[in-house]
Amino acid sequence: MSRTVLIYAERRDGVLRRVALEALGAARRLAGNDGAVHAIVACSGGAADDVDALLARGADVVHVADNPALQSYTPEVYAAVLGAAMTAIRPDALLLGHTAAGRELAPRLAAAHGAGHIADVTEIELSGDGTVAFVRPLYAGKAFERRSFEPGHPWIVTVRPNNLPPAEPLDAGGRSGTVTELAFSVPPLVTAVRGVVRRTAGGIDLAEADIVVSGGRGVRSAAGFEPLQALAAALGGAVGASRAACDAGYCDYALQIGQTGKVVTPQLYIACGISGAIQHLAGMSQSRTIVAINKDPDAPIFSIADYSIVGDLFEVVPLFTAEIHRTRSAG
Repeated sequence: MSRTVLIYAERRDGVLRRVALEALGAARRLAGNDGAVHAIVACSGGAADDVDALLARGADVVHVADNPALQSYTPEVYAAVLGAAMTAIRPDALLLGHTAAGRELAPRLAAAHGAGHIADVTEIELSGDGTVAFVRPLYAGKAFERRSFEPGHPWIVTVRPNNLPPAEPLDAGGRSGTVTELAFSVPPLVTAVRGVVRRTAGGIDLAEADIVVSGGRGVRSAAGFEPLQALAAALGGAVGASRAACDAGYCDYALQIGQTGKVVTPQLYIACGISGAIQHLAGMSQSRTIVAINKDPDAPIFSIADYSIVGDLFEVVPLFTAEIHRTRSAG
């Protein structure tokens, strides 16, 4: 079954986010061989490389909204851009990343366009009869919801970062795509960006990191995060934390992972001194591989860990870091 699928190619600091390519990969599957994939780029200049990347990876049409009002993210303006695209293209589905912006824009657009909406999708199932099911985890990954939409109504879906395979470049000889200018009206603003303070986990977006080293109450102090930071740096990963560690003042709340923090799905999650409260598990239980380090052999985190280490994190973590450096030096 062929479909017209639209994606929002979200950018941050002038760079295309990886989740945009993951949404593009999903859009190609949904569109089928005879369908069409459209992508929206919202910018204030300087998006040529991102447009080329989208075309090379399977976008049939890239719609560029270039306006000074898009210099900083404001929900009213960005919703107007996506709304204009929805009206002009009338897609069967709109895919966005399950990011702060995606979580804000998707329900606005669903309400405005009478569309179905499902958030935080981690899997898309296509059946032989053309039925599509969107899967998302519930209750910290202990249950899964599968939802299908009736044909004839658009779907608006946010996809969780690091779960769907990103679109890869196609054979250049067989690719052709077009770029169009997307016209939209800048709405009256009820909010204004006065400044942006961005905190990242060692320069890496925590939600999109492939490797996360996370600390809990067991780190005992702000200085206790230093071995975790060294391990994350050696692995090229990001540092996260449980709410208990943040509440204790050991680290900034920007690093919090869990039900009231960030949801992460890295390839490798190393939990150090984290007991495994259900609220924390809600934010990391879908990680591909989980390594847990805790002195308490009965810590709940061990119930979901792929590798469990009963020991003192201040002894184990430096050993990991030293072994990584030794292996790289030998290689």
